Amino acid sequence: METKQYPFYIKATVILFGLILAVYAMAVMRTILLPLAFSLVIAILLNPLNNRLQKRGVPKIVAISLTMLLALILFSGVIYFLSTQLMRFGDSIPQFKQKLDQMITESKGYLQSHFGIALKKQNQLLSEGLQKGQALLAQSLGSALGTLSLAFLIPVYVFLILFYKTLIINFLYEAFSEENSRKVSDILDQMKSAIQSYMVGLLLEAVVVAIMNSAALLLLGVQYAILLGVIGAILNMLPYIGGIIAIALPILIATATKDGYGTQLGILAAYAVIQFIDNNILVPRIVSSKVQINALFSILIVLLGGTLWGVGGMFLSIPFVAILKIIFDRINDLRPWGKLLGDEIPTRHKGQIWNRRKKQPSVSEELVEKSEK
Repeated sequence: METKQYPFYIKATVILFGLILAVYAMAVMRTILLPLAFSLVIAILLNPLNNRLQKRGVPKIVAISLTMLLALILFSGVIYFLSTQLMRFGDSIPQFKQKLDQMITESKGYLQSHFGIALKKQNQLLSEGLQKGQALLAQSLGSALGTLSLAFLIPVYVFLILFYKTLIINFLYEAFSEENSRKVSDILDQMKSAIQSYMVGLLLEAVVVAIMNSAALLLLGVQYAILLGVIGAILNMLPYIGGIIAIALPILIATATKDGYGTQLGILAAYAVIQFIDNNILVPRIVSSKVQINALFSILIVLLGGTLWGVGGMFLSIPFVAILKIIFDRINDLRPWGKLLGDEIPTRHKGQIWNRRKKQPSVSEELVEKSEK
């Protein structure tokens, strides 16, 4: 029986409609899908320890509980450290506010004397900017708090995913025909390996970057160097966008606490060196090479994840697109999409190859080409 071939415009319309429907569903079901997505990544990350405990004879429920307890202790330690540092930072807010008010007053006088901008106009522009900034900050905090409020569901989901792991895997095998079992097994193994390697590498990278950030800020005499270094390392997990915010925070603190601009320039130089080391040494050697998403789509995916699911979506975007790429690379009809997401740049495009295979032009074609020249 011959398979009916549909025209390209029908296929493109169906694919576009499917993408729009999928994005709409992800946005509408955010409160359900976001904690479930985090839970899936965490469950895959904790699965090796859970398997090791079960192989040593630990009962299934006890093994899952011990695995989650260890993860909770590590997470609580990080939260405790950040909260104590933030409490110390809160004690210095009046000092920062006084310094910033002084800088704003000096800037107003400079703009009025050198550019002729009246104080009334400056106050109006500053007020409008503050209102927009407060709205953006409130939106970001609301998104972050919304993500944290959903965090109470994550331990439950992680436990249930690990408990019903065999049931879920068997369903994936039975959902496809038997001749595709080998391909399904290959995709599942590659997905598990890619996510585990990527997340472990990302955590190791964050530890190294936090140490380098903190050491650089301590040498430059920036207040709360360790706190800013750790926050910068966490933000660095967001490709490209997080690095910019990570640099802005210590520069803002240095501007509010120190005179002159030498410290700010030192921060820029130090973070540039750290970013160079991170991108050229740490990422290739520590972070998994199986997650190869090019820079263009990395930025687009992070922005799309932030638009759909807020801060949580920005963190989850790269691992889940890595899953899509693994699937695309193993399905013939979707393989071009996998190549589009990857970072392997061909030396020449297919058009150049086909042009080289063209037959020798006729006499009339040569005459036309010469006349056009």
